[in-house]
Amino acid sequence: MQVFKSRWFAKFASKERITDAKLCDAVRNAERGIIDADYGGCVIKQRIARPNEGKSGGYRSIVFFCKGKRAFFIYGFAKNAQGMHRTT
Repeated sequence: MQVFKSRWFAKFASKERITDAKLCDAVRNAERGIIDADYGGCVIKQRIARPNEGKSGGYRSIVFFCKGKRAFFIYGFAKNAQGMHRTT
């Protein structure tokens, strides 16, 4: 399984201190069928826990996901910022 981050997502993950290990955990869960939302067309939403906290108050990520092949993290946001659009 190959895992990629868009340039925008990589900046977001770095700023929010989301580790590659956390992203790989989200992909492993998706591989096991644990998907938070399936939007169809290989687009899913996965939750990512904040450091030392649970998933419920953590981050949300939009992922292009092809089981057994590739996962592309393309967008992410903190749950408490879901109504905000960030362009930086």
